[in-house]
Amino acid sequence: MNNLPLHPLQSPEWGAFRKRTGVEVVSVAPGFQMTLHPLPKLPFTIGYIPKSSLPDENILKKLAEVGKEKKCIFIKLEPNVLKNPNYEVQSTNYELRNSPHPLFTKYSFQLDLTQTEEQLLKNMKPKTRYNIKIAQKHNVIVREETSDEDFEQYIALSKKTWQRKGFRAHGEDYHRKMWEIMHKADIAHLLIAYYQPHETAGQIPLVAWILFLYKDVLYYPYGASSDQYKQTMASNLIMWEAMKWGKKHGAKLFDLWGALGPNPDPNHSWYGFHRFKEGYGGELVEFVGSYDLVINPLLYSVYNVLYPLRQKLLGLSD
Repeated sequence: MNNLPLHPLQSPEWGAFRKRTGVEVVSVAPGFQMTLHPLPKLPFTIGYIPKSSLPDENILKKLAEVGKEKKCIFIKLEPNVLKNPNYEVQSTNYELRNSPHPLFTKYSFQLDLTQTEEQLLKNMKPKTRYNIKIAQKHNVIVREETSDEDFEQYIALSKKTWQRKGFRAHGEDYHRKMWEIMHKADIAHLLIAYYQPHETAGQIPLVAWILFLYKDVLYYPYGASSDQYKQTMASNLIMWEAMKWGKKHGAKLFDLWGALGPNPDPNHSWYGFHRFKEGYGGELVEFVGSYDLVINPLLYSVYNVLYPLRQKLLGLSD
């Protein structure tokens, strides 16, 4: 399955959401929706096209024209196309380079949801199945929630997650605008796992996930959790319930939105998350990767030389 369906990040709704956050969005062609990111105090921008289709020479021509018009130094493309030895992303007329600084991971786990629930359970690692049973014994329940009030529970858990990890990728306003537009379009859905520690206590939200359902594919882009009641294994159950929810709503594939590659480094900051996803028995797939369409070669070279300094000033790692 190399030609995956159109990705939600290429949907008109995602474009409308990004515009609401103040980002300029240009639809160059179907499957090539680009956001433009100005460089501070400079009259130049960087274009970004996440999870696009595979560009041909005609598309690259259009991108180069728009890039020049918008004063792009380069345009980063990260096609939603699985790697195939029979072809590669290349160009004879344009300077298209392997990006030294990808944004999306090159790998992801994908689960075939056309299988029966019994087969999906059988494919899991024994420890994962065991943890799901622990959550069920603790009477953890998972519900789909739809109201704005319920979404605030996701925001509250996100704050706890950001504080615990010491960083956040996006702020509250970003998530609220995303939910407002993507949920209204029936793309974004919210699952929350609750735990009731004793009979007289209320249900405590422990884990909240935002799922995207688009073109028969389920995605897991955002998640948040509490550090309370870890022994309930609520995160293991919410993944299983997400899989069943996807099957119920017609999803044929579940993309877990990123993973490390084969033989990951146990010291990597994502290692635990990678192992968590791996436990559900999906296939580790590799995408074609990240490419930079160079519009201004001189400034592109300068940008890459200064990139490590930029990351250091922002407190980020590449």
